[in-house]
Amino acid sequence: MSDATICLLVLAVVIVLFVWNQLPVEIVAVGSAIALWAAGVLPAGDVFAGFGDPVIAFIAGLFIVSEGLNVAGVTTWAGQQLARRAGDQPRRLLVATMVLAALLAALISVNGATAALLPMVVLLAVRLRRSPSTMAMPLAFAGHAGSLLVLTATPINLLISQAAADAGGRPFGFFEYAQVGIPLVIGTIAITVLLGARLLPQRTPRSLPPDLGGHARTLAQHYQLNQKPITKSLGAAEVILTPRSPLVGDRVYPGMPTDSGELVILAIHRAGESLGEDPVTLAPGDTLLVQGSWQALERQISVEGGVVVVDAPAAVRRQAIPLGPGAARATAVLVAMIILLATGLIPPAIAAVVAGGAMIVTRVITMRQAYHGISWTTLVIVAGMIPLSVAMQQSGAADTLAHLIVTAFGASGMLLLLGLFLLTVTLGQVISNTATALIVIPIGAAAAGEVGVAVQPVMMCIGVAAAASFLTPIATAANLMVKEPGGYRFGDYWRLGLPLVAWFLAVAVLLVPVLWPL
Repeated sequence: MSDATICLLVLAVVIVLFVWNQLPVEIVAVGSAIALWAAGVLPAGDVFAGFGDPVIAFIAGLFIVSEGLNVAGVTTWAGQQLARRAGDQPRRLLVATMVLAALLAALISVNGATAALLPMVVLLAVRLRRSPSTMAMPLAFAGHAGSLLVLTATPINLLISQAAADAGGRPFGFFEYAQVGIPLVIGTIAITVLLGARLLPQRTPRSLPPDLGGHARTLAQHYQLNQKPITKSLGAAEVILTPRSPLVGDRVYPGMPTDSGELVILAIHRAGESLGEDPVTLAPGDTLLVQGSWQALERQISVEGGVVVVDAPAAVRRQAIPLGPGAARATAVLVAMIILLATGLIPPAIAAVVAGGAMIVTRVITMRQAYHGISWTTLVIVAGMIPLSVAMQQSGAADTLAHLIVTAFGASGMLLLLGLFLLTVTLGQVISNTATALIVIPIGAAAAGEVGVAVQPVMMCIGVAAAASFLTPIATAANLMVKEPGGYRFGDYWRLGLPLVAWFLAVAVLLVPVLWPL
């Protein structure tokens, strides 16, 4: 059996396992490389070569920068500014929300933008007596369009840029993606505004995210405090003692510092009633209101056993005090990274890693938060699939699939773009769009060589198609994020998704070859 045949068989199994969705996608991705080694296609040294690829460091650095902006409250602040300026006009609010989602997706990824804005968008919809289903899905879809505004918006942009350079072309510039990204964003917003009322369902979700904007006032009233316990530098958190908490039996009183010295007890309640100012013996179910710096609250509560936190300090701060003490430093790091990437002064991977490190060194985030901000699933999928992608090119498997596409769609450059778009968008609805890109990229490069067209328009077409993940909730994490808050069902996505896929198809097949001639 030839190496090409083995690669095609492994590829088929990978796609089936991704669609089956009964095994962790990380296992499937890394397992594909191990299977190629076991079959003699890859040497042992190449099995994990993907983890040493500069694109992995690049993606990890971007995740840390994104987490820094989120922790510093920059994204929440931007959302609150939007709410104030959009007012109570539904259409104006929808447009403003989608514009902000697209811009944030360009800076912190579509998943980061959706996660940061979703609670605010749902609460705004409820306050305006509108169904959250009319705004949650447009939020995610606008983020997908915004992912094609700049190089660093999504790992797929990095992959197609690197693939274009590897195939003998040139990499895409940092802002070069905006040539298709801006039309995609405008078209996505226009289609949603014009057709959304008819295509989006009117449903109420089973649960809503908490509105923590007035949390300081709520705590002050509930615990009968003389002043609000939440400021830019100091926060407060409610904790409930569990039945076997090590704190049960301790003698405490309001104003008493905790053992760490970083927190102070402000109030003690039992069965909803204050226990006063005198020392009391703690019992299971008692509620303590503690105060300290935001960093101390997150650090101490995360290591303290035997308590249940009512509202996470990080979530409270992002809504109640959006611009945290690290906001200016986080913004400065982001601007510096963009300048380095746009000018090409240093390699992209180094620029991203330095920016991520700067977020930690300047104390915008801790190491724990940096690790938390990295999507390890994305890194493992990309690193695990890189050997398969390389093997497909070296073995001739990509050439075989490319020939099938050329045969089916003809030798015309535009027909080739159509075929690659349909292949990418179909796979991208049932498996990760990042994994889809890694599968289709070598096929596209081989097809471009066979037809004799430039590789840049082919790669950009694949990038646009990979972003058109609108038809199912499992296509991307962002689609899945909005499912419950929006009250959506599986079959709701394709209604608005189909017109958007048609728009992305038009851009990929008609506009891309104009901007990057075939």
